[in-house]
Amino acid sequence: MAVEEQAPQEVAGTTSETAPLLGSAASAQGDTAAPHISKFNGNSGHGTFSRDTADPELSSGNGNTGGAKDNEPKIKVNLAQPLPALAIGIYLVAMDQTLTIATYGKMGSDLNALNNTSWIATSYFLTLTTFQPLYGRLSDIFGRKVILSPTECLLFAYSVFGIGCLGCGLAQDIIQLCIARGVAGMGGGGMNAVVSILVTDLVSLRDRGVWQGYINIVFGAGIASGGPIGGLLTDTIGWRWAFAGQFPIAILAWIAVFTVLQSPPETAGGGTDHWRQKLLRIDFLGAFALSAAAFVLLYGLDNGANEGWGRPVTVVPLTLTPVLFAVFVFVEVRVATDPFAPGHVILDPPLLAAYGANFFGVAAQMGFLFFIAMFYQAAMALTATQSGLMFVPSTVLGLTGSLGGGLVMRRTGKYYGLMLAGYSILLLSIVPLVLFTGALTKSVIGVVVGMAFLALGASISNPRAAAITTTLIAIIANCAPEDMAIAVACSYLFRSLGTTIGISLSTAVLQQVLCTELAARLRDGGRAAEIEARVRESLDYIWTLPPPVAATVRDCYAVATTWAFLPVALLACLCLVSTAFIREKKLDR
Repeated sequence: MAVEEQAPQEVAGTTSETAPLLGSAASAQGDTAAPHISKFNGNSGHGTFSRDTADPELSSGNGNTGGAKDNEPKIKVNLAQPLPALAIGIYLVAMDQTLTIATYGKMGSDLNALNNTSWIATSYFLTLTTFQPLYGRLSDIFGRKVILSPTECLLFAYSVFGIGCLGCGLAQDIIQLCIARGVAGMGGGGMNAVVSILVTDLVSLRDRGVWQGYINIVFGAGIASGGPIGGLLTDTIGWRWAFAGQFPIAILAWIAVFTVLQSPPETAGGGTDHWRQKLLRIDFLGAFALSAAAFVLLYGLDNGANEGWGRPVTVVPLTLTPVLFAVFVFVEVRVATDPFAPGHVILDPPLLAAYGANFFGVAAQMGFLFFIAMFYQAAMALTATQSGLMFVPSTVLGLTGSLGGGLVMRRTGKYYGLMLAGYSILLLSIVPLVLFTGALTKSVIGVVVGMAFLALGASISNPRAAAITTTLIAIIANCAPEDMAIAVACSYLFRSLGTTIGISLSTAVLQQVLCTELAARLRDGGRAAEIEARVRESLDYIWTLPPPVAATVRDCYAVATTWAFLPVALLACLCLVSTAFIREKKLDR
């Protein structure tokens, strides 16, 4: 059972400060200064700026360096003005995820590395995992008004993401492609975390769910369009344009943010020496330890499925994984001056439960989304375009549930029931998915229906699902005001880490079962080993096989897909267990 507590009441007040990110016109004369400024209440679509925007180092030494003082007036802003500028980047980073899901089969086939395609996704999420919390820590160390504002962090993120996408379009082999995806992940981390921090700064906690719902609509539109657009480009002018085409959109997003969100002026103490001093406080050691731990785990899982689980190249990385994760925890708790995942935040019981739900829920969801595209193309012989279109119904249903979850939270002020119901349906949705990927029969319609249930349960079938949105609200509600930015960034750390590990686990199981099934079923004389190797490198090779042999290969892919649901089901169960320990707090208006 969740423990319900009453969150501290927000103090109403008239505007007496400026909202620096929206420019001086936003609040020069209080609430009546400009048309886009309005008072906020529980029934509005806006919220209260409930966080102090001052640099923590410049705040009074009352122990509450990051939060608003009890007697401090709140800044009133209208999020509708900057939202369109932010929406371009939100759409872009969302579209990129399903572009990859719909096209990675073709990418792996063209580069003769189909059995290593999980790296196309995990290389992106590996750097995303590292850089998302760093953006949050940068926001705290440099402060909202000194040197690096959220606007500048966002502009940097768009620039790096665009360069990475251009590199993907120019890549000539799987290694170059994965490196470029890693560069894009460095930018994608900021595009996620900084927008979330900005929205949290600008709206009240109770209205956060509604504004997150609006963001979900944009994000969901990107998710919904990414698959069909990526598949269409792949089947026509080539998958490279699915990435290179994002470069000009990233430039457009950069211009929009630069125009709408103004960087606040640098305050006293912001000289070169002060800047260098703050730069040294960034937790690069912790980021390196986390990246190394995640990398050796992914490397070991990939080698286990492709080279064998008893070989040193598999055993050594998997043995080093817990050691490096322990080093990461030690650095965050004992070594780092300003850890990007501080122990008092991630190990606080209510927050740890929410982070666990984030991690396991996203791991289950994204692990499924990655390998189900392989089922469509390898087992059901669909084209990349057709495969992308299969994701549209679940995404549309997901958008409805996501916005609905935000409205329910605003009306009731509660989130625990939504989380528990959502994650329960996510777990139950695995049953029809297993049945219709081969355990009972192979059915595209059955899988699409199962995906719709998954979308409804995770509310919705993307990383900003309603169930996961409510988890974010739970994190914000239970963290201390001074830890808000880093707590939000840590939620993205656990999401992206869950995505990375979820994809790796499910792909490792799929590749292992596929290898075993192909070896057992293929009976083509001396060509069996060659066929097994070639079909795991390229889907196109299946079309060159005699129809009976091709049918056998497709059946093997279906069986492998069914078994890949095993880690997904386990992760979904762990998600429910974590959810049971989340603490409910009544959300204030």
